[in-house]
Amino acid sequence: MARSVTNRHKTIATIAAWVVALVIFFPILYTIITSFKSEQEAIQGFSLIPSGTLESYSEVQSQYNYFKPFMNSVILSLGSTVLALVVAIPAAWSMAFSPTKRTKDVLMWMLSTKMMPAVAVLFPIYLIFRNLGLLDSRIGMTVMLMLINLPIVIWMLYTYFREIPGEILEAARMDGATLWGEIIYVLTPMAVPGIASTMLLNIILAWNEAFWTIRLTTTNAAPLTAFISSFSSPQGLFWAKLSAASTLAIAPILIMGWFSQKQLVRGLTFGAVK
Repeated sequence: MARSVTNRHKTIATIAAWVVALVIFFPILYTIITSFKSEQEAIQGFSLIPSGTLESYSEVQSQYNYFKPFMNSVILSLGSTVLALVVAIPAAWSMAFSPTKRTKDVLMWMLSTKMMPAVAVLFPIYLIFRNLGLLDSRIGMTVMLMLINLPIVIWMLYTYFREIPGEILEAARMDGATLWGEIIYVLTPMAVPGIASTMLLNIILAWNEAFWTIRLTTTNAAPLTAFISSFSSPQGLFWAKLSAASTLAIAPILIMGWFSQKQLVRGLTFGAVK
C-alpha cells in the first residue's frame, strides 16, 4: 500500500514537472516556429504550424550582419567572465578563509546592489562612459558586464570555497606555498566544479544582458541583445525576422547549456553532501 502511494506521488510529481517544463519552454518553442514563417503569416495570428520558409533567416544573415553582434556577444561574455573570476577568486578566498566580523555585512551589501533598479544609475554611468570614451566600446561593455555580475560570482565562489577544509591550505603554507601559489595551485584545482558552474552562469547572464547593452552600445560593440532590439521600428515589429534573430541569439547558449548541464549541476551541488 505504501509503495503504491509512493509510486502515485512520483507519477504526479513527474507529470507536474513536465507540465511546468512545457509551460516554461513554450515561448521559446513558439519563437522558433514563428521564425520559419513569412512576415505575413507571422502577423495573421496564433499558429503552431510553420510554413518552413528560411526567408527570415536569410534576411537576418545577409541584410542585418548577424556575425558581428554574435562575435561581440562571444567576446563580451567570455571577457567579462574571465575578468570577473580574476577579481572574484581572491576576494572569495579572503572572505572564506580570513573572515572578519564584517564579512557577512560586505557580502550582503554586494548582493543588495543587484536589488537596485538599473535605471536609477543609468544617467551617471552614461556620463562616466561618455567622458572616458567608453561608449559603444568592447572594453567598456566588458567592464560593465563584469561589474554587474561580480556580486553573484563572488557569492557563489565564497559558498564553494567555504566547503574546502582550511587545513589543506594551512598544510600548503607550511610546505612553503606563497599566497598566490596557494590560490592558483591548491585552492583553484580543488574548486574546479564550483568555478566551472560559476563561469557558465556568468556567461549566460552576460549573454542575456539587455538593459546596459542597448543603452551603452550602438554598432561597434552591440551584442545580440542589442541586435534583436533593432527589429523594432516606427513602422512596427517585424515578427518573423525578430523571431529568427531571437532564435539565432539563444541557440548558442541553449546548446552550451545542454552539453554542459552535468558540469553545471555538479558545480551547483558542490559541497552539498559531505
